[in-house]
Amino acid sequence: MVAEGKCLVRVNNLVIFVTHVAPGDVVDLRISKSRKNYLEAVPTKFHKYSELRVQPFCEHFGTCGGCKWQHLGYETQLQFKHQQVTDTLQRIGKVALPEIQPILPSPDQTYYRNKLEYTFSHNGWLTNEQISSGENYERRVLGFHTPARFDKILDVNHCWLQPDPSNQIRLAVRDYAREHDLPFNNLVTQQGFLRNLIIRTANSGDLMVILQCYYAHDALLPLLDYLAERFPQITSLNYVLNNKGNETFHDLDVVCYKGEPYIHEEMEGLRFRVGPKSFYQTNSEGAYNLYKVTRDFAQLTGNELVYDLYTGAGTIANFVARQARHVVGVEYVGQAVADARINSEINGTTNTEFFAGDMKDVLSAEFIQQHGRPDVVITDPPRAGMHEDVVRRLLEMRAPRIVYVSCNPATQARDLELLDEAYKVTRVQPVDMFPHTHHVENVVALELR
Repeated sequence: MVAEGKCLVRVNNLVIFVTHVAPGDVVDLRISKSRKNYLEAVPTKFHKYSELRVQPFCEHFGTCGGCKWQHLGYETQLQFKHQQVTDTLQRIGKVALPEIQPILPSPDQTYYRNKLEYTFSHNGWLTNEQISSGENYERRVLGFHTPARFDKILDVNHCWLQPDPSNQIRLAVRDYAREHDLPFNNLVTQQGFLRNLIIRTANSGDLMVILQCYYAHDALLPLLDYLAERFPQITSLNYVLNNKGNETFHDLDVVCYKGEPYIHEEMEGLRFRVGPKSFYQTNSEGAYNLYKVTRDFAQLTGNELVYDLYTGAGTIANFVARQARHVVGVEYVGQAVADARINSEINGTTNTEFFAGDMKDVLSAEFIQQHGRPDVVITDPPRAGMHEDVVRRLLEMRAPRIVYVSCNPATQARDLELLDEAYKVTRVQPVDMFPHTHHVENVVALELR
């Protein structure tokens, strides 16, 4: 098992990456893509199944684009993720490493997500079995994209990722729209009325629904009223009108139709406000594991000035603030900074301050002179990792300790190699946040040489 959940096989010195298989499978392959240094392939016939395989629990496994590792036992998944972190840090980072600690499993392996996005389609994807059956299937669907296809949506009966009432809400919206003959999304021409549905379930019991439509329609408010009556547990019912070429709505108005325009997540006595545009880790209980590791690696005594880079809505900043003298958070998205300040206010946290702007521009020599040289830097960048200018600033800043949280060990390893001129890696802790996928989080502690 190698990167992106694919398997690797060598045939006559050719490197071939194979999807939809497990280590130990004996298969016939069909080459699907030819590259300069490698090939890609798919299995066409199984002669022997791997002993690592288990029976997938979801009826949509293999067709849906998610949960691609359901055919592997969870302990096996964790072993591969741990090995992925180890191999990536060694191969790309090329830095001296301590013994990598055993990966922390996700507290829940099913129903662990607090946010899902479903897409409407007027022309739903049919499986080979459905096509060969000759039955006349309903093509107006609400579900997930099939792999590598922007225009093909699979109708989902039951998703194992998000707790109730997520499935019931999705099915109710789909069935209502069918019964009332509402126009479903045409993903190719970008026409129709119903575009996508977002459901956020919080560990506080709060529940947010966001219905995204291309334009206003006489049926919009009756549909929302139906949802509010059918599911009284919805605490935040919203809609957004979006006729752009993509589904992002950070630059659009979200209308709160009923309830509050936000929900709350809870963690260790703290409450975090989550709005329709807010980022929050999608595995709430897994995030608690991740943040505890981060705080532990920071070794806070109460006297430290902490810089929290890529702070988002200030979750890590507020989580560590009680153990620090002062926390300075920096984030690119202005709305996230507004959320971070609100979260500090909600929790009565008075030793945090937050700044918005491009990290490489904000984190200037003048900024550091004004706010002080940090004792600890916590950095949690997006998948692309840190900009080279940000790494250079960290090297100039020379904080005694850096804690690097990453959702992409490959870019983390690249950045560790750059930091190696001044820092040594002292601790490494992989954390699983996304069971049945190849994704893994990793936390690294670095000490100034």
